[in-house]
Amino acid sequence: MKQFLAFLAAGFLSITAAHAQPSSCAVPGTDNAFLGIQTIRLWPGPAPQAKGDTCNDIPTLTIFDPHPGTATGSAVIIFPGGAYAHLAGNLEGRQFADWFTARGFRAFILSYRLSSNGYLLPVPLIDARRAIQTVRARAADYHIAPDRIVVIGFSAGGHLAALAGTQFVAGNPDAEDPIDRASSRPDYLVLGYPWIGAISSDTSHLSYCKLFNVMDQCEALRKAYSPDLFVTRETPPTFIYHTFDDQTVPIEQSLRFYEALVKAGVQSEYHVFAHGAHGSGLGKGDPALDQWPNLLENWLREKGLLTVDKATAGTRP
Repeated sequence: MKQFLAFLAAGFLSITAAHAQPSSCAVPGTDNAFLGIQTIRLWPGPAPQAKGDTCNDIPTLTIFDPHPGTATGSAVIIFPGGAYAHLAGNLEGRQFADWFTARGFRAFILSYRLSSNGYLLPVPLIDARRAIQTVRARAADYHIAPDRIVVIGFSAGGHLAALAGTQFVAGNPDAEDPIDRASSRPDYLVLGYPWIGAISSDTSHLSYCKLFNVMDQCEALRKAYSPDLFVTRETPPTFIYHTFDDQTVPIEQSLRFYEALVKAGVQSEYHVFAHGAHGSGLGKGDPALDQWPNLLENWLREKGLLTVDKATAGTRP
């Protein structure tokens, strides 16, 4: 009897541990098709610079369908944060996918390769570009307009989204792969408490260089992957939200990006809330922070993204 109880206890502990530490990467498949959810690989074979063939080595897109009859033809690609060490797939992924699909978007969550698994920049950026190219190249299949693609990112995902919006690549019309023929430029950017100053030798705040032990490369990485250094008038219209109290990513970082947008003449909105910790997601029940998604919804409406796109209206199931 004691052995049996010990066996049950061990099983319970293993299940509890599995739920406490969910996988940080998605597995391709259509097991949740009845929920309107599927996951696809970004490349049919090994991804560029892949180190293995586990889920940590396979960047994916998890696709969420809007409710039938509500689709607008708009799409959003979501980059969860997690300091390039893990992915906050629920707080900064699934919750936003549900928020956007309730407003007629087709939503895509990017599971990009992480620096904690040996994939230093620019590998996550390679994945981000490919995700945008995939959605645009397959716009007809997804019943979306190729010029209504929003990229939203949080914290490290905000840094990655800002990089995607400032270091995009034009499509190669002669590419054998049709996905490579599409541009990786987002049409719109949304940044939540973005870690714009991630690449810094200043360790008084969260530093990518210290976190991944690349202090000797830090200055070169900073010059190559600081989004505020690459803002031009071609950077997409941007919506930014941050909190004054953020102790993990100082507000000066997003302000620096906003100032670069203003200087370049890029139409943007910047919202600062007085209080709120880093990683607030949709607001986490805070009476003030819970209002920021309403501001985002107003911005999306002003951009026409909540209105049905007539060109795709007849193609949707």
